[in-house]
Amino acid sequence: MSRNSLIKYVLSLCLMAMCWMTMTAEETSMRGDVCRDGTVNINDVTSLIDYLLNTNVTGLDVAAADVNDDGDVNISDVTALVDFLLSGEWPYVIEPLEFTVSGVTFKMIPVEGGTFIMGGSEDDPYVKPWELPAHQVTLSDYYIGETEVTQALWRAVMGSNPSWFCSTNGYTNDLKRPVEKVKYSDCTQFLSKLKQKTGQAFRLLTDAEWEYAARGGKRTHGYMFPGSNDIEEVAWHAGNSNEITHAVGSKAPNELGIYDMGGNVGEWCSDWFGYYTAEAQTNPTGPTTGQCRVVRGGSWNQAWRMNRVSYRYDGIPSNNTIHVGLRLALSM
Repeated sequence: MSRNSLIKYVLSLCLMAMCWMTMTAEETSMRGDVCRDGTVNINDVTSLIDYLLNTNVTGLDVAAADVNDDGDVNISDVTALVDFLLSGEWPYVIEPLEFTVSGVTFKMIPVEGGTFIMGGSEDDPYVKPWELPAHQVTLSDYYIGETEVTQALWRAVMGSNPSWFCSTNGYTNDLKRPVEKVKYSDCTQFLSKLKQKTGQAFRLLTDAEWEYAARGGKRTHGYMFPGSNDIEEVAWHAGNSNEITHAVGSKAPNELGIYDMGGNVGEWCSDWFGYYTAEAQTNPTGPTTGQCRVVRGGSWNQAWRMNRVSYRYDGIPSNNTIHVGLRLALSM
């Protein structure tokens, strides 16, 4: 296609899209939000056109500009953006990722970013001061572990199994149980070795990423617990666990297909623990310093109310308790 033909073509598409500006997406997407301003709209189309005509990358996220994810940035990406503005429906589904380390396979589930209200409700009789105030948070896309890190995966990466609930201590040797008895620094070492084995920069979830995924992201049904209003459907807690952990994925998943975000074991998050503020935030990572890290998700030995999607507590990083493990995250 000649330069003049390209200009005429994209201008006609832009005119069509501008007639439908009321359908501008209020959703953040890794692909398509080339200006990285939190929405996909006509500005992304014009920026992408400018890039194609002039190779002008000022203010443009080139990775996000590959809208149809075919490895190239071209006119088809412009067409895809305009189609999105006209239809309001994003046509590209990000597939889960699957990795295998020393024979152990695990899956990472894509979470489409968006804006949500983080924190507890003042009307909730079980809400704690450190769950308040509720505030607006906007997140980019990311991947989250389908399950908590298992004893099998930890052993495949680290060469040992630190968990209490294993055959060494008289329990059934079910390596599908979540790993526990790991302090925060153990987790960072695990992540470093996992990166060496996979080439991927796995990390812990932020506090906000954890809650957004637990709530079901853009598929949320507004449940009290991750995936249900019935705690028995989705979580192993003090009332039903028989005082042990259980194989991951043995309860129902939440709206995103993620298991055990309530119960089984608590999960280290990357944030330093601190009280919330009322200000709206984008991709928050918590306080810059602190003494404790955020722990999320309740556990096998905690009361059912600690499995609420907004519940969080402070974990001492040097502690390796039998009720806290971890879940993987991966940036897009």
